Amino acid sequence: MVGEAGEQLGLMPTIEAIKLARESGTDLVEVAPAAEPPVCRLLDYGKFKYEQQKKEREAHKRQATVSVRQVRFRPKTGRHDLEFKMALVGKLLDKGNKVKVLVLFRGREISHPQLGKELLDNVADTLADKASVERSASIEGRSMSMILSPTPAKKVKKEKTEEVADA
Repeated sequence: MVGEAGEQLGLMPTIEAIKLARESGTDLVEVAPAAEPPVCRLLDYGKFKYEQQKKEREAHKRQATVSVRQVRFRPKTGRHDLEFKMALVGKLLDKGNKVKVLVLFRGREISHPQLGKELLDNVADTLADKASVERSASIEGRSMSMILSPTPAKKVKKEKTEEVADA
């Protein structure tokens, strides 16, 4: 038996424990039913449940959500357009999103999947400092896709800024 403040009250029959709980205006809650003998605690059960729900809500608020954004390419996309879209992928990765890079094939373009593979490899190589390949290039129907996830921020930058501040 454990008291309201966490103090040990020792072994006692169930009837005495219930009487003690009624006298103190608290509830008798079985904390560890598998223990020998079972462990019970005196506490305000409504307040206990409220505190648990409050902790769950706080944990849910702090939980980071990572969304998967999608950027589409074509095998015949021009160089400037590729650079523009790679910059967009870089911005999405900087925000902490995962990015699904998709190469769409039309008509006879599907007969040259190596063009799509080269394009995806080029994107992965260009963004190697910002992203790591979570799922490598795979073909699904008339499209080829790859998933990039952001790499965690490196602590080297913080150390360099501290050295400059000390000087």
